[in-house]
Amino acid sequence: MKKKSWKEIPIGGRIDEGGTAMEYKTGSWRTFKPVIDKSKCINCLQCWMHCPDSCIILKDEKMEGFDYNYCKGCGICASICPVKCIKMEKG
Repeated sequence: MKKKSWKEIPIGGRIDEGGTAMEYKTGSWRTFKPVIDKSKCINCLQCWMHCPDSCIILKDEKMEGFDYNYCKGCGICASICPVKCIKMEKG
């Protein structure tokens, strides 16, 4: 049996317009949450660039805190921080 080309396969689904998951608060999934020591933060924004859920809150181009409504507690921000000012705490 010959494999079908992509042009021969019927459409299985279609997205007519872009969407967002902003109404789905996913923060309740986490076991650990990031906590920042602002006195150590150098505002390199590595945490902001690497956060997969865009949970880093910026104010005047500086790290202000976290949006715990959407933070899943993955810990990427803490592991990427060059000065280790973000720690993961239970909660």
